[in-house]
Amino acid sequence: MKEANEPALQREADADLFFDIDPASVQTEYEILQLMRQLVTRYGYAHFLIARLPMAEEQRFSERLVLSNWPAELVRQYDAEQIFPASGLVERLRRTKLPIAGGPELLEETGKGRGMGAIRQLQPHPEMVRHFAVLLHTTSGEPFLAMLSGKREEPRGGEKAMIYLALVQLFECLERTFDAGQPAREKLSSREIECLRWAAAGKSSDEIAIILGISAYTVASYFKSAARKLDAVNRVQAIARAIRMKLI
Repeated sequence: MKEANEPALQREADADLFFDIDPASVQTEYEILQLMRQLVTRYGYAHFLIARLPMAEEQRFSERLVLSNWPAELVRQYDAEQIFPASGLVERLRRTKLPIAGGPELLEETGKGRGMGAIRQLQPHPEMVRHFAVLLHTTSGEPFLAMLSGKREEPRGGEKAMIYLALVQLFECLERTFDAGQPAREKLSSREIECLRWAAAGKSSDEIAIILGISAYTVASYFKSAARKLDAVNRVQAIARAIRMKLI
């Protein structure tokens, strides 16, 4: 019995590393991306996302994403099927301030308000069997969701509280990058920022095109215009300058 509890106990012992994060020391979304990767690894998850909660059904999932390591094909399917606003995940988060956990049903459409039409579902992803999600708000009240996905069982007790606190702290760091990058952000369009963000996360132009539901040619044009606005000579320099300016 003792051996079975050791992984959870070790995760609890390691969690204080996240609790000591000083928001002022985290300057860019890229740094938060690395911290999120550490968090999912520590707690036995595989994927994560932080996204703005949809305010209307016509909003695309990819446009609501802020940080994510979701598979590109899953993002593309979510956009193509327009599932996100009507998903079980969004519906449940709107009704509680407590963390929620569940299986594939969280990512599927609830069918609420769609009459007798067929409920749209996602193809199951082998590394996203279980999910743990929380609702978070900026200081101005804008709602966001943070979710960890993987194969592990639902966290309970102290471990659940530690994961929740870690997500709150990381989100506070993320909100500071919103404020710091706002003046420079106004120079770039939302699409240009999205392209730079995905490129910084290691995605190719073809992958970015799939994620955003646009052509690779359009992605290249966004990179070209972003580089011009940032006074950069190429895509790599544009990404580096965007990071330094706290845009991504």
